[in-house]
Amino acid sequence: MHDDTSLTTGRVNRVLQERIRPAIYSESTPLDVSWHELPGEPVTPTEGLALEYSPIQVGNAWGAAWGTTWFHLQGKVPTHWAGRRVEAVIDLGFDVNMTGFQCEGLIYRPDGITIKALNPRNQWVPIAESAKGDELVDLYLEAASNPVLLDHHPFLPTEQGDILTSSSNRLYTTRRMDLAVFEPVVHDLALDLEVLLELQEQLPQSPRKMQILQAMDNALDVLDLQNITATAQQARDELAGVLSAPAEHSAHQISAIGHSHIDSAWLWPLRETIRKVSRTCSSMVELLGEEPEFLYGMSSAQQYKWLKTHRPEVWERVKEAVAEERFLPLGGMWVESDTVMPSGESLVRQFLYGQKFFRDEFGVTSQGVWLPDSFGYSPALPQLMRRAGFEWFFTQKISWNQQNKFPHHSFDWEGIDGSRIFSHFPSMDTYNSQLSGEEVAKASRQFREARLTNNSIAPVGWGDGGGGTTREMTGKAKRLANLEGSAQVRWEHPNDFFQRAKAELEQPPVWVGELYLELHRATLTSQHQTKQGNRRTEQLLVEAELWAATASAYTGAHYPYEQLDELWATVLLHQFHDILPGTSIAWVHREVVARYAQVIKQAEVLISAAQQRLAGVGSTPITFNASGFTRNALGFGEAGELQPVDSVSVQATSDAGGYILDNGVIRVVVNAQGLITSAIDLASGREAIAPGQEANLLQLHQDFPNMWDAWDVDKYYRNQVTDLRELDSLELSSTADGSQVITVRRSFSKSTVVQEVSLAPGERTVQISQSTDWHEAEKFLKVAFPLDVRAEHIIAETQFGYHKRVTHVNTSWEAAKFETSMHRFALAQEPDFGVGLINDSIYGFDVTRDVKDTQVTTTMRLSLLRAPRFPDPQTDQGLQTHRYGLVVGADIATVTEAGAFLNSAERTVKGANPVAPLASVAGEGLVISSVKLAADRSGDLLVRVYESLGRRARGSLQVNIPVASASTASLLEDPLDDGQLELSEGSLPLAMGPFEVRTLRFTLTK
Repeated sequence: MHDDTSLTTGRVNRVLQERIRPAIYSESTPLDVSWHELPGEPVTPTEGLALEYSPIQVGNAWGAAWGTTWFHLQGKVPTHWAGRRVEAVIDLGFDVNMTGFQCEGLIYRPDGITIKALNPRNQWVPIAESAKGDELVDLYLEAASNPVLLDHHPFLPTEQGDILTSSSNRLYTTRRMDLAVFEPVVHDLALDLEVLLELQEQLPQSPRKMQILQAMDNALDVLDLQNITATAQQARDELAGVLSAPAEHSAHQISAIGHSHIDSAWLWPLRETIRKVSRTCSSMVELLGEEPEFLYGMSSAQQYKWLKTHRPEVWERVKEAVAEERFLPLGGMWVESDTVMPSGESLVRQFLYGQKFFRDEFGVTSQGVWLPDSFGYSPALPQLMRRAGFEWFFTQKISWNQQNKFPHHSFDWEGIDGSRIFSHFPSMDTYNSQLSGEEVAKASRQFREARLTNNSIAPVGWGDGGGGTTREMTGKAKRLANLEGSAQVRWEHPNDFFQRAKAELEQPPVWVGELYLELHRATLTSQHQTKQGNRRTEQLLVEAELWAATASAYTGAHYPYEQLDELWATVLLHQFHDILPGTSIAWVHREVVARYAQVIKQAEVLISAAQQRLAGVGSTPITFNASGFTRNALGFGEAGELQPVDSVSVQATSDAGGYILDNGVIRVVVNAQGLITSAIDLASGREAIAPGQEANLLQLHQDFPNMWDAWDVDKYYRNQVTDLRELDSLELSSTADGSQVITVRRSFSKSTVVQEVSLAPGERTVQISQSTDWHEAEKFLKVAFPLDVRAEHIIAETQFGYHKRVTHVNTSWEAAKFETSMHRFALAQEPDFGVGLINDSIYGFDVTRDVKDTQVTTTMRLSLLRAPRFPDPQTDQGLQTHRYGLVVGADIATVTEAGAFLNSAERTVKGANPVAPLASVAGEGLVISSVKLAADRSGDLLVRVYESLGRRARGSLQVNIPVASASTASLLEDPLDDGQLELSEGSLPLAMGPFEVRTLRFTLTK
């Protein structure tokens, strides 16, 4: 028999496209339309419904960028439609290929209750399942004219990304606003053919494939193309046999969950996300009512809170669906945050505030962390997830790796302390599944653990305002539940999937260390002011908690729960994985910088008030230390008077123009070009700078990645580099604290840099404060430190510890890590000598090994600024500031302390009273991370301690206030089953493992 496969598939495709799908609506009649265009920001639904509307014809243009247009739609169901399903069909000018990235709408009843959203792939509104003749239809449509920024030719610079610069031209043209008769049998026929067509495309030459092709031919043979409605059921009958053939016993099992990945900000501002969430949730609760087996999951407590605050009518419908266990709160985090750059305390608060909201509002505690789209995952996460009570972790993003294919789909992930959490990546490589034949086949074909288990997850639905799951997707799921040749699909709670998968994988494969994403490496640098604001605010809020708790315990001062909660919620929101990484539009980052300024101002007020309460009234300068370490003889959480310090000696270099700085700990040579040519640890005599090299050397690279401008830096950027050696001026000065400061000014291209290179008395850190007036395009600015250290590994701080990365590129996995992350420090170390780099707002760096005459040296470079043009063409333009330092003769303890000092300034107020620390820790490597009052407002004291050096530690925690009882708590501040802890005169013995994080809860004596 001849192979007529292409003839059949071509026939089916054309009939589907040109005859069957258009016949899903057999009759239609236009609605009467009136409108009101808003000149500025959106209004509430109540205000929108009360607007004055004027008539408009379908086919007119509407909607300037970021505008809102309200439409009033009215009509009457024709008498002869009685008893039939009637829907409104509304096309705002959608492009179905740009789902989630263009205009959207939300339909209201006249009483202000939402019905569902309108999206490119979801253009219908239910009117009546069995209509009454002459029934009146009255609808209101709130339409958002969001501009398309990620177009068919993506990554082009655009000014449309900010309402301050966007066009006032109308962007869209309405195409259709009708009442129509919905033909369910025709709709089902379209789904039958679509599922079978996609299935046979994935099958090899086989009897099953041939039977499907023949059944489709038979169906089209009985279908009257001029009378689709009357003959659709006959065509379906011809397909019934192949659709009822059951799946093989060994078929892969797909656990589907309705999903709409809604970025809390990205190519739209935060205010638009609030509306995207309400639109999507309206559609999903509507679909839950129509599909009894369907389950929908949504993460991010922030998005639920937006619903509660801004759209209470949608919130009530969602709350009912949650109570019915159909609408599933997932993830237990405030937002789907970046996990590489936030501090340890910030990640703890992501879990604390996220789970608290779910518990308070729904009585639900999430069992797993749901993070499908963050840009890599910190190796500290497994411990933090486990100590917050989570049992599983879900993501998908690692499938985007440029170079290496991740070897597992279901596995245990082991973190820096040895904690493991069961993890799953969907084998269909998407978190926006449409349940297409290709996706379903891919899930089965790629699944790596198939020898032992045969289950994967499929998050199903359009994301980012695309509207979530559609009735076409639920229709496909029904047909794929038990279909020969296909994986089997069922709607299932992720908790049930993970419970079954863990039971089947008794000894799962293990991945140790960070989940590094081999893509989007430049997110560690883009939008520097956003990253600077994050570092500053998360530090300030921990400090505000410390002094507020101390003031409450010692003086009875009110603890500012409400203010701290509000400030933390703001900081956590902006750690979202398209905000903190610097990949959102200009509007987003403009607002972010302003909000950080507000948080800083309010946190400073809280700190000042608490410190003044503690210091009392007087004229003595009282200095407060919140750095986590003893500083100038003041312990952590302690305040008192400072003692005078020595000065730093200075002399000119032998070649005129340079300077030698010497403070008795290190000696530093700065040459006439303002570059560091020597940095000697005087105790050991070791030189930190590689022979013949110069440190603090600014280097400028061409930076034009293949795609994803704000996200990516491709490794060929290193092929072009300009060393910035030219000098405008070099000046020497001294400061009141005895420091010597060398001011270096440079100009290059259209930009200027001013550096203050300083050395303070008694310090082993050369500190650089840099101001850059940045006016480059598609450039990458780094600062290089070639070190006379043969380092096998680079040690970089992460949350509550550090992790090691090899400096060689023996394998493709190591070669892919050409841009890596750190927090406050990175350290290059030999067994007896090390050199560290510390910073106050930098997250990206790179390392290379260099050999000259068999001598191996290590060059570390900090990533300072970029200038991508998409999605914000003005990224980082203007004045930018950095502070970083070279720590000479460093080990882990030294550089950990130095990084903490750089990020936490001493504060001095006039008062009368020294302040004893509320809590202090003794024991090498033990560090107090936070001191606060419990979130439940019980008045209990929370102290979090971690081991910072990566080894076992013993010590004690001292609490300097009467304690009634002490216990160990989870990161959610829940008591653990460890029983009561015994204190002796306020002292609690500690024995901790490497990088262990422990939370102690103290009930204070009344």
